[in-house]
Amino acid sequence: MNPDDRRGGTGPAHRLSIFDMDRTITRSGTYAKWLRHWMRAAAPARAALVPLTAVTGAGFLVGLYGRGRLKQLNHRLLMGGRVGAADVEREAERFAAILDADQVYSDARRRIAAEHAEGRRVIWATASYDFYVRPLATRLGVDEIVATAAQRAPGCVLARLDGENCYGAAKLRKIEAYLAAQGIDRTQAHIRFFSDHHSDEPVFAWADEAYAVNPKPPMRALAAKRDWPILVWD
Repeated sequence: MNPDDRRGGTGPAHRLSIFDMDRTITRSGTYAKWLRHWMRAAAPARAALVPLTAVTGAGFLVGLYGRGRLKQLNHRLLMGGRVGAADVEREAERFAAILDADQVYSDARRRIAAEHAEGRRVIWATASYDFYVRPLATRLGVDEIVATAAQRAPGCVLARLDGENCYGAAKLRKIEAYLAAQGIDRTQAHIRFFSDHHSDEPVFAWADEAYAVNPKPPMRALAAKRDWPILVWD
């Protein structure tokens, strides 16, 4: 249905384009890359703890805990339970420059620019940590993000989540909370959503337009079933 028809012909008050980040904007996942960057730059001694991530990963695989807890455990192991916020910000800027140089799809850059050119607000919604997402988003001209947040103490970043891990159904809840905080009425918004992964099905189904980007087989099958367009980006 045309969004203008749905809203009585007046057109939506808000036009939003929401993008997943990992493997949608970037060519690969970023969290493991971030942890490796952090260890090389700020905590080389923690490389000795990398084998323990096999133990944390096994706990996740057998169902002892979820993705959010796994993220916290690996954060604590490879970054530390409490690290200086200024150090994190410095390395996040450097990491963003590295990603920007060779990990961002050219077609993603063009699509973000095209969405802006249409007068749409562009938002990234990602399970990645906000502290390293924001510098990359800013480099691509995106000022609004919905992401997994780490708790803070004065001058420090902690290895604990602040709220939910922004994944699956939680991503939709966090997007809805963000829009509410921005004073955006969903019934007065037209929303496009772009993602590579089937875990984002709740957001795909909620959006007015949904685009599967470079989908793996499960996402490709879901897109075919729901008649969502598939975009192949390079």
